[in-house]
Amino acid sequence: VDIPVIPDLEEVQEEDLAMQVAAPPSVQVNRVLTYHDLDKDLRKYAAFQTMDGEVDLKLLTKVLAPEHELREDDVSWNWDHLFTEVSSELVTEWDLGQSERED
Repeated sequence: VDIPVIPDLEEVQEEDLAMQVAAPPSVQVNRVLTYHDLDKDLRKYAAFQTMDGEVDLKLLTKVLAPEHELREDDVSWNWDHLFTEVSSELVTEWDLGQSERED
């Protein structure tokens, strides 16, 4: 009967594991679909028209906004400007609330 033996620290230090490198995982990269491709697929395949075979999604697909309506230009935010703008709006709303209570 072989009894497992715990190795000594000196034996472990002799093994140079630092030079051993694990092989990287292989990942298959698929093409990322565009909004246009997704829109075509949504209308084309019946699988996208029902969910779990019970919920009818045709009504939803008719009212989905097209991509060009959803696109927004990138706007950089400046913290000082944004803070000042929001603070000003809050003070204005507070002043309007105060004047309505006084009337």
